[in-house]
Amino acid sequence: MSARVVTLAFRGVEAVRVDVQVQFTRGDSKFFLVGMGDKAVSESRERVRGAFMGLGLALPAKRIIANLAPADLPKEGSHYDLPIALAIMAGMGIIPPDALEAWAAVGELALDGRITPVAGALPAAVAAGGLGLGLICPEACGPEAAWAGGTPVLAAPSLIALVNHFRGTQLLSPPKPGDMLDGERVPDLRDVKGQENAKRALEIAAAGGHNLAFVGPPGSGKSMMAARLPGLLPPLTPGELLETSMIHSVAGLIARGQLSRARPFRSPHHSASMAALTGGGLKAKPGEVSLAHNGVLFLDELPEFSAQALDSLRQPLETGEVVVARANAHVRYPARFQLVAAMNPCRCGHGGAGRGACGRAPRCQVDYQARISGPLMDRIDLQVEVPPVTAADLALPAPSEGTAEAAARVLTARQLQAERAADRDGAAPLNAQAEGDWLETIVDLDPAARALLSKAAEAGNLSARGWTRTLRLARTIADLEGGGAVRRVHVAEALIYRRIAPGGSAVGSTVLSA
Repeated sequence: MSARVVTLAFRGVEAVRVDVQVQFTRGDSKFFLVGMGDKAVSESRERVRGAFMGLGLALPAKRIIANLAPADLPKEGSHYDLPIALAIMAGMGIIPPDALEAWAAVGELALDGRITPVAGALPAAVAAGGLGLGLICPEACGPEAAWAGGTPVLAAPSLIALVNHFRGTQLLSPPKPGDMLDGERVPDLRDVKGQENAKRALEIAAAGGHNLAFVGPPGSGKSMMAARLPGLLPPLTPGELLETSMIHSVAGLIARGQLSRARPFRSPHHSASMAALTGGGLKAKPGEVSLAHNGVLFLDELPEFSAQALDSLRQPLETGEVVVARANAHVRYPARFQLVAAMNPCRCGHGGAGRGACGRAPRCQVDYQARISGPLMDRIDLQVEVPPVTAADLALPAPSEGTAEAAARVLTARQLQAERAADRDGAAPLNAQAEGDWLETIVDLDPAARALLSKAAEAGNLSARGWTRTLRLARTIADLEGGGAVRRVHVAEALIYRRIAPGGSAVGSTVLSA
């Protein structure tokens, strides 16, 4: 006797087909599980055996072989319990074998026969639909899997409920998608007094999706402004929502099937390892850069992160994806995020000027900021000096403009970018992602602006990457003013945001004063 049930294996956010093949033969009463599974998969034998006992059933007194095909594909996780149990039940005649032909199954079994939640229900449902199958999953995962749209979903609380459903004695109702959340309320930019230049840079970064670094002493408002960036960003588009939710599903971060339109905002502690940031570990799980896909990755106290962890960000900042290499596989995760960083000018915090100035300046600043490699800083479009907040600033009334007004300008600028990209296949929807001929096309520099940019490059203060990123930044500044050609004033402001050295002057200041 034999039976087959389809399940899925996860490779990043992609789910690939796996066939669970069960065969009963004469011989010793033993249960063998083969097919290159990890420890959690090998333990499925005991969970399946215990679940059967919880239902008052016993495994056949035969030699049982369960094969997970293809055998050379690594299998990880506990979600193979349910398909193995269903295949055995089909082989025993408890469930009609042809009843399972139209379904794929994922789920972990408890020893009393309940089906407990597993990660990855959404990508599993999407993959099952692509195979022309429905998905059988735990009841708790049903609202999440239902977001896959046209894929039939059967969400069962227990094995006995599935048996009753397929035997026609107690049919299960299709689950409904979970709630769509608008995200938590974010703090208002109106709470920040002073720091007009930093708030301007924050608005530019939000409008074009540019990377941003705040440099200033403790208490100057760096983290406070970064926490207000999510309020400036527009909600996720339907395509972005699906991409982001697939990653969060694999990571097990979707609760009760609830999805959120708010863009991700991840803020890991500076003790985070390279694997925590970029992904990896025992099961090659997504890291913070992937969990921040289509959103913001905020790194507070940037120089306190390990050099290895920071330099691991360089590739995903350029390519928009992370490749976790293993001896037997390469796992890819999307990682197109906006990097926002905050740092003190030196270890003591205050730098070399003003009250409480460091007695070792400028050497202390140079040593402290040298912890961040030049190639990483070159990928940060806006590098903003944030001065201390004075008593006069705190005495001022609340600003007349807050998050709502700035978010409206950001939305208008992003709509301009989207309209331009809609006219060309494969064009980047944000200025920060534009490159090559498309970048030259959308920038449309006037002669005075090109002359200023050339002068900055000739002065030796702009790398090739710096040139490209300055063009992107100038385009965003022009879009905040309603679009049109990029003029000299836009290039000048973009250059000011690119610093040449720790404690040094900006490129724009150097060129404009020459």
